[in-house]
This record gives sequence, structure tokens and C-alpha cells, in this order.
Amino acid sequence: MMFDLKDKVAVVTGSSRGIGRAIAEAFARAGAKVVVSSRSREACEPVTEKLLAEGLTAMTLPCHIGRKAELEELVSRTREAWGEVDVLVCNAAINPAYGPLSELSDDAFDKIMATNVRSTFQLCNMVLPGMAAAGGGAVILLSSIAALRGNGVIGAYGMSKAAEAALARNLAVEWGPSKIRVNAIAPGLVRTDFARALWEDPVRLERAETRTPLRRIGEPDDIAGVALFLASEAGAYVTGQTIVADGGEMIS
Repeated sequence: MMFDLKDKVAVVTGSSRGIGRAIAEAFARAGAKVVVSSRSREACEPVTEKLLAEGLTAMTLPCHIGRKAELEELVSRTREAWGEVDVLVCNAAINPAYGPLSELSDDAFDKIMATNVRSTFQLCNMVLPGMAAAGGGAVILLSSIAALRGNGVIGAYGMSKAAEAALARNLAVEWGPSKIRVNAIAPGLVRTDFARALWEDPVRLERAETRTPLRRIGEPDDIAGVALFLASEAGAYVTGQTIVADGGEMIS
């Protein structure tokens, strides 16, 4: 019962693949009504159809998180269909640059910060007042271990993820009295298309498989389990935290 999300309304951005998809599937199987969302309806539909075929509750609402009007539509259409959001997972993010910060263009920097940080800030501000009025809920932001240490090739992405972890702490302080818990997850290297450039790097993969205590990189379901904990009553006394899920990489 502690991990039960029965009849909870959950919005998961970037849930057409990877970590977001694994979270959406885990939430639906725990009983939630899940909004599957990413930029493309075509990418989302296979996820939604799979969940519906299992007898679960899900719907597709496409949204480009970098466009405020689309975020507003995502929230309004969710409310029209199912009522207020009980669980919000801000997973969608971009990383268009791979290389040193000295080679990062102003446009790329602005795009990373606007998409990864500003959109999360905006979406939370759209959802949290209604969540509070309905009696509370849970918000989960996807950070990264790149937020906690330096990196020579994804520095701006790491900066954006550090900002999201800080956002989780501040929102937790502001909305805690309204029974809203806000946390972040900082995954290590996970086998997703998004992180392909990292895990297809033989040096980084070898390092993960030989130096990380669990001797492997992560899988999307590894992060989905943490998200389910934070979304459910199992995590009822946890807020403002950044939970590292990296197989022990940060301690080795």
C-alpha cells in the first residue's frame, strides 16, 4: 500500500522513451492515471497504447516544454480530463552540446537553460497552486550527477541540472506547508538514447563497469523505482532532497 498511486493523476514530461517512459509505466502499474507527454504525439502513442492494452489508465498530451503556451495547454487539458495533478514529474530536457564550455555558443547556452530550467520553473508554477488547493501532492525533478561534479563535455547541462536541484529545495520550502513534497533525482550514467554519447564512449563505459561499486551502468527502471518511492506514501516524509541513483559512482 505504501507504493500505491491508485487514482492519482500523474503528468510525466519526456515520457515517450528512456527514464520518462519507465516512470510513466511504473506509475500506471501502481494505479495512477498517467499523462504521457513529449514533443511528438507519434512518439507518445506507443507508450499510451501499451499501457491501455494492460488495462491501465493513460492518455497522450503532446507538449514542447520550451513553449509556455504548450505547457499551459498541457496543464489545462489534464485538468479538464482528470482534475488536478497529484504527481508532477519534470523529466524532459535537452543537451544539444557535447564538448568544453569554451566552445559553447551563447545560443546553445540559452537554449539549455530555457528548456531545462525555465520550463520546469514555469510548469511547477502552473501546477502547484491547484495541487495545494486539492490537498497536496508530489513533484519530482530530474537532475543529474553532472550537477554535483565537474564534467569536461556536458558542463552547461550539468549547470542546468544543478539549478533544478536548487529549484527543488526552494519549492519544497515554499510549498511544504501546503502538503506538497518536492524532490530531485540525480541519476548516474543510464542506458538511454539521451545519454548514448556517454555510454557509447568506451572509456566512460569501462570506467562505470569496473570502478562503480555495482559494476554496471543504470537502466531506466532503476530510476523509475526511485521516482515511485518519491511519488507515493513511501516517501511521505522526504522533501527538498536530491537523491543520487548512480550505482555508487559518486562514492568510488
